[in-house]
Amino acid sequence: GEVLRTSTAHESGTDRCAEAARLYQADKHTTFDVVINIQGDEPFIDPKQIELLASCFHDSNTQIATLIKQINEPADILNPNNPKVVITKQKQAIYFSRSPIPYIRNHDAVEWIKHHRFFKHIGIYAYQTEVLQAITQLKQSSLEVAESLEQNRWLENEYSIRTEITDHESISIDTPADLEQVLKSNLIK
Repeated sequence: GEVLRTSTAHESGTDRCAEAARLYQADKHTTFDVVINIQGDEPFIDPKQIELLASCFHDSNTQIATLIKQINEPADILNPNNPKVVITKQKQAIYFSRSPIPYIRNHDAVEWIKHHRFFKHIGIYAYQTEVLQAITQLKQSSLEVAESLEQNRWLENEYSIRTEITDHESISIDTPADLEQVLKSNLIK
């Protein structure tokens, strides 16, 4: 693989990705339409998930795309390390949260999964190249700061985020306990 060294001053992986795209294009004297960013906490992304994400750009109106997966375990709805997303009928993201969204009134939290289809966010994004450069110039937004989720900044600034639903259970590593679980499972040899 090819490696690019980027600044250590970046606030987010998206900022780092934007710099890497600029450096690569300048070094190779080339351009490309879409950049895909697999976040570091997602080492088990399946190549088919990358293809699914890239397919979102067959629609030229797609600015940003990401993957989501239906939540099947009630505990995952309450886990703040699993960002949740609500979407439109056309699979456009409305909002991302570390809290359970939506709140299911008149039911205990352990029963929510029986009354609504919840989605968790998978840490992989794709961007139109010019959109990637533009969103890294935006100032942090109040919803981004509140949730510590940068995609809310993009939504607050009226960029659209298309989602695609994956069935593949990609294991993310967000905590030392997650890493310990993966090491015990023999996924890393």
